Amino acid sequence: MLELVRATGIDSAEVSEFLRIADLTLSGLDSPNVHLWILRDATTDRIVATTGFESSEDGLHALIRSVAVAPELRGGGIGLELAQFAMDRAVEAGAKQAWLFSRRSGPFWQKAGFSSADTKDLAVALASTHQVQLFAETGQLEREVAWSRQL
Repeated sequence: MLELVRATGIDSAEVSEFLRIADLTLSGLDSPNVHLWILRDATTDRIVATTGFESSEDGLHALIRSVAVAPELRGGGIGLELAQFAMDRAVEAGAKQAWLFSRRSGPFWQKAGFSSADTKDLAVALASTHQVQLFAETGQLEREVAWSRQL
């Protein structure tokens, strides 16, 4: 079981840098609607994994985001644990459907129970989220690949 803790404002610069290196979206990380957890290395105290979600306005949909593992820890199942942790927290918050964007990691997300979804459906369900708004504003939405699963 991973010892994940809720990210706070004190962690924000380090979380942003970790996610930037992982090439994940940074939009809205400081929003109260974005729920993030971190795993720190017990020896170095540096962040080695993150996970989180952002809810739709009605709370029924969750955008899974910021699931990242330090390169030296990849391949051991931590990513799937992080994904499940985020989904479990989303369910606790009332979500019934999980969504995410991923152009590179489809096989990973399929292992976590996700199926290919229509990007437009994701954008409608999660229109108020920072990531959807950013992608719509920048034109990136049309290039994205959406995934979804029931919770």
